[in-house]
Formats: sequence, structure tokens, C-alpha cells
Amino acid sequence: MVTQPAAGGQPVTVENGKCTTPSTPIVLYIEGDGIGPEIVQVTRAVVDASVRAAYRGSRQISWMRLSAGQQAEIDTGSRLPKETEAAILKYKILLKGPLETPVGEGFRSLNVQIRMLLDLYANIRPVKFMPGLESPLKRPEKVDLIIVRENTDDLYRGIEWESASKEARELRSFLSNKFKVEIENDSGIGIKPMGKSKTQRVARLAYKYAIDNSRRVVTIMHKGNIMKYTEGAFRVWAYEVARNEFPNQFVFEGDLKGGPVPPGKLLLNDRIADNMFQQIITRPDSYDVILAPNLNGDYISDAAGALIGDIGVLGGANIGDSGGMFEAVHGTAPKYAGKNVANPLGVIRGAQMMLRFMGWMEAAQIIEDAVEKSIASKQVTQDLARYFGVTPLGTKEYGSVLVSLMDK
Repeated sequence: MVTQPAAGGQPVTVENGKCTTPSTPIVLYIEGDGIGPEIVQVTRAVVDASVRAAYRGSRQISWMRLSAGQQAEIDTGSRLPKETEAAILKYKILLKGPLETPVGEGFRSLNVQIRMLLDLYANIRPVKFMPGLESPLKRPEKVDLIIVRENTDDLYRGIEWESASKEARELRSFLSNKFKVEIENDSGIGIKPMGKSKTQRVARLAYKYAIDNSRRVVTIMHKGNIMKYTEGAFRVWAYEVARNEFPNQFVFEGDLKGGPVPPGKLLLNDRIADNMFQQIITRPDSYDVILAPNLNGDYISDAAGALIGDIGVLGGANIGDSGGMFEAVHGTAPKYAGKNVANPLGVIRGAQMMLRFMGWMEAAQIIEDAVEKSIASKQVTQDLARYFGVTPLGTKEYGSVLVSLMDK
């Protein structure tokens, strides 16, 4: 089911990653599976309250509900109905609840399908410690990372075949006969494409983000010592963009010879993927913006979230030159569905990034202030309440607290 937006709503236009946002923009939302409907409903109420507080009636979001996921399959026979696809292509800005993705079998990830639909080639995930969380680190306040992950290439293209399939047999035979590459007959096969143009556009976006947001360091994460012509090429191509397009903004670690970064410059370096995992644990304050291919970016994003103690409070943005999808980074948590216990902060954080993408900075900051006040006053949901030793709030009740704090 696709609902129509409120009367007077107008589409947001996005060109070259920049939004032109009318005073009553049409914003799509998908409630998702599991806990998705509960946390998305609360998030919409929080966003609407922040817009009222920031703009006093001069701006208002016109929400448009789309159907996707388990309920959509029951209703239409498809987890991503054609009318949902058409609306996404038309209106461009989407707030999304978590959608189920099976492991090992079944349908392809809907998240990946939506990213491909709008060519949302960059995933941006801020990971910053919030006082009150229980982190495994001794000095969690040092964690303040922005992870920029390439979103449309690499193994997430989903090019793979089961070991016993006709395609896998033919491919094993082709590799053996043509290139003398022997692969065991019981092996499934996946293909890892990594393109220069896709690498360089996400690198360009990461560098612009770092410059525009006054960050200190950009680190290219890769496994180029083993995968020389995919991940190694990612490193080479990312450096090319910096050298050719941002020569006055960056200084390269190899050129410093141990010296300090000159004033007004950002440092650009790179790290092997396995070392990167060690580094963000032992020296998190040495890192700032991490630029990674798709699979590595997925891994490092969740690992970084664990450093602050609760991945459930993180949101992410998937953006491209012509649109954006904004979401929590956690999954559907079906065992908590319908119990009014889930923390909506992940989707709320995603919605903050959406508001900033739309240019509504004041509304995003009002949400940020309300979240900080709620944690400082120990008015939190069950996942955080156990750290404070306080009675937890329900999902809806926590949303009501955030709304009330926006007027104080």
C-alpha cells in the first residue's frame, strides 16, 4: 500500500547531491519489519515536533507511506512492489525502518535493491561516544569517527552461484581451461567487481565531506596486500582523486616523513583492513574519516559502533547524486516487536542526517539537543536504563519525552 502525501506537498529536488527543499517537502517512509513500525512511528512524531519548534509553522513535512518487506509480500506478493519503486524514483528522499534480510538463502537484500535503485553510492555513518553509554574502552570519549562506505560495488553486487549450480560448473570449467585456475568442484563462486569510476566518486564525496565538516584525517581502508587489483586498486584510485582534485587541501602521510600536518591541511593516509580494526580499538583518536570499500565498510561500521557500547543508537545515510535513504544501522529485532521496548534512537539519528541533507539544520540540532537532555536526565529506554539503574521508558514514552524536551 502506498498512501498519498498530504495536500500541498512538493517533491524535493536533488542534483549533484545537493537538495532544493520546498517548505512542504514530500518525504517517503517505509516502516519495515520487526520493530520497524514502532520506531518509525515515534521517529516521525519526533521529526515533526523538531520542525514545528524550529520553524514555527513555516515548514512542514508531507509524509508519504510506502509498502515494503514482510507485510508488502503478504499484501502484494512482492517485498518491494513496483509502485513503491516508482515512488522512490519520483520523490528521492526516504526514511526507512529495518527490513529483514535472510542468511544463506531466499530473496536479495531490499536495502541493497533500494540503494541500487537510486544509485546511493555512499553510506555515511557517524560513530561518536555519548556520555552515559557503557563502552568496553577505557577512554570511549576518544571515539569520533565518520565512516564513508562505497555502497554499490564489491561483493554486495550479489554476483554468486551455488556450488552445485550449472553456472558454477561452467565457470569452474572456463577458469580451468582458459586461465589454468583450478577451483574445487564443491566450491560456490562469487565475483568481487571494483570499478575505478565508482571508487573515485565515493572518494570525492568523502573528501568533500571531510573538508566541509572541518575533519582532520581521511584514512583509506583496504586489503590491497592480498587483493591487489580490487582493494589495492581502490587505494590507488582514491589517492589519485586527492592528488588531482584536492592538491591544496590534503597532505599525504608519506610526504610528511614524521613531521606535523601543516596548518589548514587535512592528512590523507591508508591502512590495511585487519590493522584498521586494531587501530580503532587501541588508538581511536588517531582516526577521523574512514573511506572503505563496501564489504570492509560494513565490517568496520559495526565494529566502531561496538566501541561506544550500543550500536542501537546509531543512524546512517545512504546518499547519491540524486537522492538519499536514511535509516538505523541495526536490524529488525523480531523478538522485541510489538512490545514497546525498542530504542528508536537509531532511526531518529538517521532522520537527523536526513534533515541535514535537506538543509534543515535547525530542526536536526533541536533533535540532537533533546537526545542529549534525555540521556543526561536518565530518561531512556531499556537498553540504556540498565547502565543507569533506572526504570526504563517504553518506545512511545521515550518519543514523548524527546518531544517535550524540545519546548524547554
